[in-house]
Amino acid sequence: MTKDQFTVQILDMEKTLYRVACGILRSEADREDAVQECILKAWEKRSALKNDGAFRSWVTRILINECYDICRRGQKLVVMDELPEQAAPPELENRELRDAVDQLEDIYRLPILLFYVEGFNIREVAQILQIPEGTVKSRLYAGRGKLRESLGEEVPE
Repeated sequence: MTKDQFTVQILDMEKTLYRVACGILRSEADREDAVQECILKAWEKRSALKNDGAFRSWVTRILINECYDICRRGQKLVVMDELPEQAAPPELENRELRDAVDQLEDIYRLPILLFYVEGFNIREVAQILQIPEGTVKSRLYAGRGKLRESLGEEVPE
């Protein structure tokens, strides 16, 4: 993959990377750090990518790993004067829905964000999260159920 190809694809993914980081991290600074580290690691390891068609999934997986690394490092620090920000992506227009998605556990929130907000298909979500496709489907189903409970209304399939 050439420098220009890498740059074009990363720029196309910029909003996606940020929204995925929003789904995991509470702090704006942590989100920005995760995206920057993800891009740097993807650039450094771009030769390890065997299939250019899997670039989006590969970079998203790097980002998720980086977000979890930041979470692990952050557990050692307690900042009392900083309140957590909304973790759900700001692109979800319905405030109530955004809050409900934000309250979901990671195992449900991430598949829902990747599938419904970012438009990854079931196979890509499975690759990104490193879980079987059946597990993705069951987590989407369960996540929708939890959203129905918290919203008290019908959530689109």
